[in-house]
Amino acid sequence: MAETRQTRVRYLIITLLFVVSCFSFADRSALSQAVSAMPPNLDLSKHMGSLLFAFGIAYALGQLPSGGLLDRFGSRRVYGMAIIGWSVCAFLTAFAGYLAASAAFTAIFVLRVLSGLFQSPVFPGNGRIVAAWFPTSERGRASAIFNASQYFALPIFAPIFGWLIHIAGWRSCFWFMGGLGCLLTMVWYTNMYGVKEHARISQAEIEFIERGGGLVNTDSAASAKKNTLTWATVKMLLSYRMLVGVYIGQFCITTLTWFFLTWFPLYLAQARHMSVLKVGFAAAVPGLCGGVGGILGGIISDRLLRNGHSLSFARKLPIMAGMVLAMTIIVCNYAASQSLMLLFMSISFFGKGIGALGWTVISDTSPKGMVGINGALFNLFGNLAGITTPLIIGPIVVRTNSYNGALVFISCTAFCVILSYALIVGEIKRLDFSRPEPA
Repeated sequence: MAETRQTRVRYLIITLLFVVSCFSFADRSALSQAVSAMPPNLDLSKHMGSLLFAFGIAYALGQLPSGGLLDRFGSRRVYGMAIIGWSVCAFLTAFAGYLAASAAFTAIFVLRVLSGLFQSPVFPGNGRIVAAWFPTSERGRASAIFNASQYFALPIFAPIFGWLIHIAGWRSCFWFMGGLGCLLTMVWYTNMYGVKEHARISQAEIEFIERGGGLVNTDSAASAKKNTLTWATVKMLLSYRMLVGVYIGQFCITTLTWFFLTWFPLYLAQARHMSVLKVGFAAAVPGLCGGVGGILGGIISDRLLRNGHSLSFARKLPIMAGMVLAMTIIVCNYAASQSLMLLFMSISFFGKGIGALGWTVISDTSPKGMVGINGALFNLFGNLAGITTPLIIGPIVVRTNSYNGALVFISCTAFCVILSYALIVGEIKRLDFSRPEPA
């Protein structure tokens, strides 16, 4: 702490957030890939809508409580317990495969609910940690890095899952995820601390972060921890038009995320007739493009900010431009070849990645001491898409026996993001509840 040179501990922190977030997204998508390899007596493919719904509703309902817990007890403790919880659920999912078909479905349904609850602190925790550890001028890139995990999770884990399923059966995915969770829990607790409590940070880095707008006292042991989970706080946040517009935009963007994470592997297998092994590798290509786009979006946004553009312009331009590219997913309906379909899926993934800067906006706008609850409310709205997406896409696919209508729906949803940021959000700025200015 007495060192005068500036350390770079914040880069270790964002790397850890990226790795753990990849793990979270991989856990969410494992069942979609494993289900196609289950034996006929345990075939859950016809129940995938219900299983995805179970996770989605639990994840959404867990947002506000998780945000309150993060603000009250700190990111390190709450987030670490969450990793342990969903890793145990992964282990138990593998065991559930030994039950009779009806009992296995019930057990896996319950485990998806529990896993959704345990994973609910991940992104509010990420946003809270970034707000503390990064100055405003680096926040776009930092948020883009952890947010890019949703794209890199498929390229990293889908081939691993495909290979494991091929050589050892579908349960191996969940043994693997449970074991990896144990390892990441140890890494988390030995490296994640509040800014001022980290043993390896220098005073120069603390001062650099604080001067740049980082909320360095967020998880300080000396700071007072307030209960932010009150209806008065939620009502106050919802009274700001800017935040409501951001929440709506996140709902639409998360709809795209849920399609890519859960229905995209099924689209490749059912509509494009790919084998389990090919699905794993084919899903990796658009996923990598989305990851590159996600990081590029943060870089572009921070560069615009450093070049003198307003915070509103620097955040909105990449979001809206990225959604224009995401809308090209509709072209896949007219792509006869697999390669052409993957090209436009990759363009759409890339654009969605560029535009996924909502967590950066939350870090920029949350009132001090309320990053957790604002991030949770933001993620609650966003992950209502985890409930609505399977309820909309599932019937479309079943009734039309085609994914064409689903891709039209996803393209229209991307357009709604543009409308939200153009017509509702207005000026992007940090809120101060001591001087409320609701629209």
